[in-house]
Amino acid sequence: MRVVFASGKGGTGKTLLSTSLALHMSRAGSRVTYADADVEEPNGHVFLRPTNVVKSLVTVPLPVMVMPTCSGCGLCQEFCEFNAVISLKDRAVVFPELCHGCGGCLLVCPEYVLGERGRDVGVMTRGRSGDMDFRMATLHVGEARSAPLIEALTSSLPADGVVIVDAPPGTSCSTMAAVRGADLVVLATEPTPFGIHDLKLAVGMTRALNVPSVVVVNRADLGSPHVLDLLEKEGLEVLASIPHERAIAEAYAHGEMALDVSPSLRRAIESLERRILQ
Repeated sequence: MRVVFASGKGGTGKTLLSTSLALHMSRAGSRVTYADADVEEPNGHVFLRPTNVVKSLVTVPLPVMVMPTCSGCGLCQEFCEFNAVISLKDRAVVFPELCHGCGGCLLVCPEYVLGERGRDVGVMTRGRSGDMDFRMATLHVGEARSAPLIEALTSSLPADGVVIVDAPPGTSCSTMAAVRGADLVVLATEPTPFGIHDLKLAVGMTRALNVPSVVVVNRADLGSPHVLDLLEKEGLEVLASIPHERAIAEAYAHGEMALDVSPSLRRAIESLERRILQ
């Protein structure tokens, strides 16, 4: 089963919940793979501390000229919806940051002057954290598109056991790349105006992707109670509520597992485990 932790905004507790669930289920004997798909700022490794780490580069195809000149017919420029190719008088110029690697420009080129080469976009990390498999991807600084790297990470995940994915915050293409194909999405939210607003967006995303979702309310005793009204109106299942606790904040600040110091967090994680294993 693949469980993805997502949220409409950052700072709601995705990493807290995903790392805690991964550790709890691996301690209980389940076969667990943890994947940090928040590729622009991965931090699951701070808490799970993987060992036996192996890193590899992830590349995407980039069109390049393989012939010295072309006729400048402009079909490649006309085809590209992302303005990544400009056709000049005797050559085609490609802007790597805009290219989506679809290969369409190669198909429409009548003179076969375009080929492909790989372009590095990030690093994939694999290791072990106790009894669980650990996966993480890190986007290169300056890369504009993270979705290809996330897709490379999620496509490498095993089909068996429990796979726990920490998705990027928000509802952009990168988040959808992490959520797509999930068996369950756990939406972490908080009872604040921003939390309520962005939860609506996250719910819309999961419904558009036709993925079942449940909600965990973090810092539930702070802020506005209107988040519960929204959850009831939308018919969303609240799987757990976690109060604001100093012990959780202190453990998190020191890169330690709050699961070991917070009974309320442990109860929430046990509720998630029952939902997954039912």
